[in-house]
Amino acid sequence: MSKSVVIAIDGTAACGKGTLAKRLAAHYGFAHLDSGALYRLVGFGVLAAKGDPGCETDALRAARAIDPAQATDMRIRSMEAGQVASVVAAMPVVRDAVLQIQRDFAANPPDGAPGAIIDGRDIGTVIVPNATVKLFVDARAGVRAHRRWLELKASRPQGPGAPPMLDEKAVQVEIEARDARDRQRAVAPLKRAPDAALLDTSDLSIDTAFAAALALVDPKVKIALAARPRG
Repeated sequence: MSKSVVIAIDGTAACGKGTLAKRLAAHYGFAHLDSGALYRLVGFGVLAAKGDPGCETDALRAARAIDPAQATDMRIRSMEAGQVASVVAAMPVVRDAVLQIQRDFAANPPDGAPGAIIDGRDIGTVIVPNATVKLFVDARAGVRAHRRWLELKASRPQGPGAPPMLDEKAVQVEIEARDARDRQRAVAPLKRAPDAALLDTSDLSIDTAFAAALALVDPKVKIALAARPRG
């Protein structure tokens, strides 16, 4: 598959894997792809088209229309889009449509980057099983719920007509439900690859978690970068 230097980061919702992926990408000058954002784009597309999240036809239509460049659109970060993303991500037809985008990114990082970092739930097990190095990031459910609640609070629209803010307990219930869906789905379930290093961020600050992640991946990344063809 990919001959580029690839860091695969998998993990549970709100464990910090996206933040770590971005910081590692900046450190190495690698391209970064948030695969979860691709499924959120599919989920958002289904909602925008007033489709049925449980209908494969509606989900596949949305998957074929996604634009990875829109992955930074904050509208896809809503709790509703996340819920639908978890539903459509369990559909084989949707995963097939999104899989090639991810593999192309890993094999040919954009803008001439020397490597790629992809974070998600099946990167090291399905998308790039021969990645240079793999991380599996996790944290206690209560810690992850608090982090996600703070994110939602910060991004919540203000003023008249703004939707009500979810309480933290409701966020934890949703995160635990998503964990169950992701781990139990028949296609590409969330699980740690046998050769993935485990990083628990429950009691770590962002800076401490980054330092720990860097220590885990750096030896293999340096060897792979040194082995890349010159010129």
